[in-house]
Amino acid sequence: MAEVELDSVVREYGATTALDGVALDISEGEFFTLVGPSGCGKTTTLRTIAGLEEPTSGSVRIGGASMDGVPPEERDVGVVFQNYALFPHMSVGENVAYGLRFSDPPEGKSKNERVTELLELVDLAGFADREPDELSGGQQQRVALARALAPGPRILLLDEPMSALDARLRQQLRRQVKSIQKELGVTTIYVTHDQEEALAVSDKVAVMHDGRVEQVGTPQDVYREPETEFVASFIGENNRFDGEVVGREGEVALVDAAGTTFRVVAPDATGDVTFYVRPAALDTEAGENRLTLGVGTSEFLGEGARTYGTWEGGEIVVRTGAVPAGEEIEVGFDPADAVVV
Repeated sequence: MAEVELDSVVREYGATTALDGVALDISEGEFFTLVGPSGCGKTTTLRTIAGLEEPTSGSVRIGGASMDGVPPEERDVGVVFQNYALFPHMSVGENVAYGLRFSDPPEGKSKNERVTELLELVDLAGFADREPDELSGGQQQRVALARALAPGPRILLLDEPMSALDARLRQQLRRQVKSIQKELGVTTIYVTHDQEEALAVSDKVAVMHDGRVEQVGTPQDVYREPETEFVASFIGENNRFDGEVVGREGEVALVDAAGTTFRVVAPDATGDVTFYVRPAALDTEAGENRLTLGVGTSEFLGEGARTYGTWEGGEIVVRTGAVPAGEEIEVGFDPADAVVV
């Protein structure tokens, strides 16, 4: 049985449909991430699980029990909001203890014992008497996490908790959050628009678009085997080719794209097709399918470069060494490197 289930959840605001038949099964102890662009419905999904929004239709179940009519404080969930929502008139310790207002600490601990334990867990031992305005953004985020964990919730919900932090701190804290989640074994649902973050921390990912779930899978699945054009274009960099199947050699389809015939592994493809090739799969020295690019710009990335080239009027992105603008380069990819959607 799934720990959290959403069954055909619809959420409407007047004429606007924020969620359009969202169905999800989230397993116990899983780190599950909702990822997608702004306005795709990921935060509304999270708020619906928390009980802060009521579905227009469909149902939410936690531990097999329907949440219809169950208020947020009775759902056994902890929530960390994007802006942390710490109380400025309370100390750090009082903020963490506020998470225990509806329930006693787990395992028979006192409130003070629980606060001390959680501050140690989030590497803020000795910070109990400080005020929130004395903390950095990263420290405030960890206090908000400790507060959400205080009652020992069945489900932990995180709504873009690192979006206000700089890139280096985000990387550091997401590793810490993942470590804490695994140590506690708490089922965690995480919302982010950052694809790299979603791939880095998750056991499973749901990619959302226009209020719908486009694909659910492991980070490896959604990156390597996108099921829709949106997933292929949204998750990581990708190069798109549109063409028509003009022949077949077993599982390899011969696809005519802009007058060039490419060989791609696509056993079921017929007619008009779209396929994608990752920039890292384009090789200047190897690859059965070859194409020549006119280099526009090249961005130095330290260990390599991201080169933007043109081919038949479209842009192609390649990971290479730095290439001067105006030059031509030839790149190739193998049939198995193309993903048909």
